Amino acid sequence: MLRISRDLAIDENDIEISFVRASGPGGQNVNKLSTSAQLRFDTSRITLPEDAAARLARLAGQRMTKNGVIVIQAERFRTQERNKADAIERLVTLLREAMVRPKVRRPTKPTFGSKQRRLEGKKLRSDVKAGRGARRFDD
Repeated sequence: MLRISRDLAIDENDIEISFVRASGPGGQNVNKLSTSAQLRFDTSRITLPEDAAARLARLAGQRMTKNGVIVIQAERFRTQERNKADAIERLVTLLREAMVRPKVRRPTKPTFGSKQRRLEGKKLRSDVKAGRGARRFDD
């Protein structure tokens, strides 16, 4: 069992990992070995609150299929073991981020002091700009 949060844990048997050939540079190694890990996780197997499920769908983006299966491709490393661990870590991170509720922003009014400082700064800037340009001398 992988512990995601206090309320959520997923069974390692629910994660399907297959290995395919990686793309990119690597010489003969990339053509012969299947080191890239492709992780598939069906989100219908876990019970998520509605808001967490919506956040997960938004965070996963194109990595989630229409059926609710998250597909993560890991080919950062040259070995199967490290790519497998990387894919699982990325899935756990994604699920943890989805479980965090965003804090509600409470609008506040600027304080009197902050208004004064802003106006003072604008006045100084105005004086600097007013001092630029051609000066006229009246005779």
